[in-house]
Amino acid sequence: MAKDAPSKTEAADEDAETDGEAPVKKKPPLMIIIIAAVVAVLVLGGGGTAAFLLLGHKPHADAAHAKAKPKKEEKKGDKKDDKSGVQIAEGPDGVIFFTPPDIVVNMQTADGRPTFLKLKLTFELPDQATADAIEPNLPRLQDMFQTFLRELRPEDLQGSQGSFTLRMELLRRVNLVVAPAKVNSVLIEEMLIN
Repeated sequence: MAKDAPSKTEAADEDAETDGEAPVKKKPPLMIIIIAAVVAVLVLGGGGTAAFLLLGHKPHADAAHAKAKPKKEEKKGDKKDDKSGVQIAEGPDGVIFFTPPDIVVNMQTADGRPTFLKLKLTFELPDQATADAIEPNLPRLQDMFQTFLRELRPEDLQGSQGSFTLRMELLRRVNLVVAPAKVNSVLIEEMLIN
């Protein structure tokens, strides 16, 4: 081949330039376009599926109600307030037992190590009206208990004298909060010191 002779592509380029038209660009092969489209669909579909599975979804309210289990029937005279953890039950001789949510407090110790007190209390009430007076005042009651109990030391609660003193102090604070109503007594169902 002679080096002086122009190749076919160079000749075509020169013809295009001389005609004043832009050179014709090659189209990408059809197979590359198809592969790119399939990859794009897979990436978008996979991303959407991953987002759906990882982020979760909330079922419609109707479906949630359909799957809900029926609640057990409560005994006559027993009432439980689910949102606050309060339990109210009728006792003998017309008294009402009111059980507030458990109390957990970080107590002071001489050596500075963390010590927790957990109390489960029940109040003995003369009537339902007193229970109705306590319920809206639970935040005040919890605050008074927390403030008092945080200042106690584990040694203050030892023995029967410690339990009796704790009952009397808690009773005084409950009656301050619910006055003019009056609570008969405070019962300690559970007291754990850790």
